[in-house]
Amino acid sequence: MTQLSGWGRYPRVEADIVRARSEADVAAAIEGGALIPRGNGRSYGDSAIGPKVLDMRGLDRMISFEDGVLVAEAGVLLSDIVQTFLPRGWFLPVTPGTRFVTLGGAIAADVHGKNHHLDGSFCDFVDWAEVMGPDGTVTRLAPGDDAFDWLRGGMGLTGIVLRAALRLRPVESGWIVQDSVAAKDLDAAIDGFEARLDAPYAVAWIDGLATGDQLGRSILLFGRHATPDDLSADRRARPFAIPRRRKLSVPVTLPGVALNRVTVGAFNAAYYARGAARAGRQIVDWDRYFYPLDAIGDWTRIYGPKGFLQFQCVLPLETSRDGLRAALTKIAASGQASFLSVLKRMGPQNGRFSFPFEGYTLALDFPVNDRSLALMHALDEITLAHGGRLYLAKDARMPAEVLAKADPRAADFASYRREAGLSAAFASAQSERLGL
Repeated sequence: MTQLSGWGRYPRVEADIVRARSEADVAAAIEGGALIPRGNGRSYGDSAIGPKVLDMRGLDRMISFEDGVLVAEAGVLLSDIVQTFLPRGWFLPVTPGTRFVTLGGAIAADVHGKNHHLDGSFCDFVDWAEVMGPDGTVTRLAPGDDAFDWLRGGMGLTGIVLRAALRLRPVESGWIVQDSVAAKDLDAAIDGFEARLDAPYAVAWIDGLATGDQLGRSILLFGRHATPDDLSADRRARPFAIPRRRKLSVPVTLPGVALNRVTVGAFNAAYYARGAARAGRQIVDWDRYFYPLDAIGDWTRIYGPKGFLQFQCVLPLETSRDGLRAALTKIAASGQASFLSVLKRMGPQNGRFSFPFEGYTLALDFPVNDRSLALMHALDEITLAHGGRLYLAKDARMPAEVLAKADPRAADFASYRREAGLSAAFASAQSERLGL
């Protein structure tokens, strides 16, 4: 048995880890009792941990590539795809905030990125996925199939993805034209997003501790893939060559008191001032724009020895301003500090159990402690009151009753699992906690 956790290092469970390198290994593991597949362990909470875990990283082969469609095994990392195909003029159609996610994990969580408002989520670009069911049978599922719609966002609870076909996006360079805008408050931030709905990529860092007339102040970052005309002559000659980023690391786990209102408040003030001073157009490389935290090794150590929790909700367009204002007011009053706070505009809902719908999503990280847990309970209530829902890929502590109220689809998902004979074969700590 091995102690295992998600990326947030909370909770931790004793797990029997089975490693698969072939389809036969996966079939043998299924015969041995209920399990949960796990990719690179980047889901934050307990969705990929449990008493029995199937490590899928050994199935990491790229099989074919034709006309922009990559066929690859589930354990291939998004970073491998970028490294292999960006120099050839192809990029991921959708990417989360880390490239160290497996293809299978991206499908299971139906991850979204900075372009959901225009392009949807990851599975909108999956042509098919071959999935092993509880009896070892492998079925090719495609968009429009009921089983595919439950697979996307099903957190590995509807079958094990073995391989999939992903449509990549043609690009002309490895650079991003970034327009940064300082928004003085929440209304300015939302107005900024709504004015730039045609921007291919859009995301904002939001100050979770600002109060008064600065509540919700943000730095908005709009982006698009650079064309040769956007680049200087030297970059135009080598459009996919970007400077190697210096890798930093957090060498030790910081004490739990390191993140507090004073330290994070000072960081947020400095970050906003720096962002406001540098507002305007810049050419930045793809790595800095999409994956700023990937350059910092072991960054989760800053949250202390108990780990951290992420709260991520999405609120409908019609209630977003009031809901976000209520949430930010509650956070600032609590003094619980989150400096990794992100706001994004989401597009329409796709998939039977995927997280996003049209509105705004707010994501915040908090160190694990009783005060953070109490705050997140209060944020649950604000989310419910404004018609929102929470993201399972980031969840480690949501009560089952909150899920039931926030997302009526959960009952349908649980019924589908029972009727299809899936609940006895695939189970995680999260599915047990939430009654899925």
